[in-house]
Amino acid sequence: LELSSSRKTFSWKAAEAAELPASFRTKFRTTDDCKLVSGGRVLITASSDGAALVDRSTGRTLWWGQCGNAHSAELLPGDRIVLACSIREGTGDKLALFDIGTPERELFATELVSGHGAVWDASRQRLWAIGLRVLRAYRLHRWDTATPSLVLDQEFALPDEGGHDLQPVPGSADLVLSTHASVWRFDRDARTFRPDPDLRGRHDVKSVSIHPTTGRVAFTQAEAPHWWTSRIRLRQPDGEVVREGERLYKIR
Repeated sequence: LELSSSRKTFSWKAAEAAELPASFRTKFRTTDDCKLVSGGRVLITASSDGAALVDRSTGRTLWWGQCGNAHSAELLPGDRIVLACSIREGTGDKLALFDIGTPERELFATELVSGHGAVWDASRQRLWAIGLRVLRAYRLHRWDTATPSLVLDQEFALPDEGGHDLQPVPGSADLVLSTHASVWRFDRDARTFRPDPDLRGRHDVKSVSIHPTTGRVAFTQAEAPHWWTSRIRLRQPDGEVVREGERLYKIR
C-alpha cells in the first residue's frame, strides 16, 4: 500500500462535537486509541483523559467519560465500556467501568498500574488487560445489577516491562502485545508467552493490528525522541503509508 492509494474517509473532532459538554472538549488534545466496535461505532480515548463512543455514519457522540491518562477502551456485554487508564496521580493507574446509558458516571474501578490495553474475550468470558508489568484476566461480576464489577481471575508477569498495546489475533487463541523492548504473543489456552514471529525484538511498538482475513500486520513504532510516528508500517507483505505531519500513536 502506497501513500497515493490511501485516503481519509472519516474524521471526528471533540471541539466540533455538539453533544459533548464544554468541559470535555479539551480532554481530547492527545488522542491515543480508536477501535471499531459493533453497530458501526468507534471508541476513542485520549491521554488528556477523555473517552468517547462515536457513530461513524453520522459523527454523533453517543457516550463520553474520563479517567486519568486514558489509553484504551473496550466495549463489554450489556452496553458497558471499560477504560484502561495509564499513569496519573489520583485519577489513573486503573480500569474504570461505565455504562453507555449514563455518560461520565463511573460505576466501578480497580487498580492497574499504567493501564494501557483491554480486550474482551467472548469465547472465554474474560476481560484481558495489560499494565506496566502484568497481563491480567478478569471475570464479570454482578453484571445484571446496577453495581457491576470486575474480579481478577489470573495474572501473568510480562516477559519485560512496559506493557503497551494489546489486541486479539483473529482466528487464534493468541493475543499480540507490545512492551518497551519487543512484541510478543500470549496463548490464552496454554497461558504462555513467545516472541511475535513478525515483530520480535522491535522496541517502542505502540500498536499492532492484524487483518482478520488476509493476516496482514499493521503497526506503529515511535520515532525517537518522540512517542509518535508519521508512518504506518506493514508486514505480510511489507509496505508503508507515510502521513507527513501526522502524529500517529495507535492505529487499527
